[in-house]
Amino acid sequence: MTTPPPQGNPFAQGQQQPYGQPQGQAPYPPQGGFPQQAGQPGFPPPGAPVPPQQGRKISFKMIKNIVIVLVVAGVAIGGYISSRDDANTAAVGDCMHRGSSDDNSPDLEVVDCGDAKAQYTVLAKIEGNFSGLTAQTKCDAAAKDFEYVYTETNGSKSFLLCLKDK
Repeated sequence: MTTPPPQGNPFAQGQQQPYGQPQGQAPYPPQGGFPQQAGQPGFPPPGAPVPPQQGRKISFKMIKNIVIVLVVAGVAIGGYISSRDDANTAAVGDCMHRGSSDDNSPDLEVVDCGDAKAQYTVLAKIEGNFSGLTAQTKCDAAAKDFEYVYTETNGSKSFLLCLKDK
């Protein structure tokens, strides 16, 4: 009696075993892609250091420029806020505070009439460039009971305020 031959080709070596059975050594070495070739574009030569990836660097010059922009913006905003209450924004009926005792630069600012700092009331505001006697005459015509005259000359934004004590 003879025994039947084993299943499959007895002469084939290193063939894959059916699913679920242990495998022996793989017939081919694993492929890891193409090896890097020296001198080809995109690949550094073997042993060459790889440069670090470029990120956004914040330089001293950029920081300096940002600080300058912030300082200029702060000064501009501060100037705008402080000029909102200057005499040039005054209107008839507004109350004023004198910030300086110097008659040549009284530093008038608009304040709330209920504020303890309120010293004067604006009776009239007249656009134009006026000097001493002319300003007195204009205030006489615009507000009979005025006590003080304030003139500001600033090119086309010159004006005259007629004031009285609050």
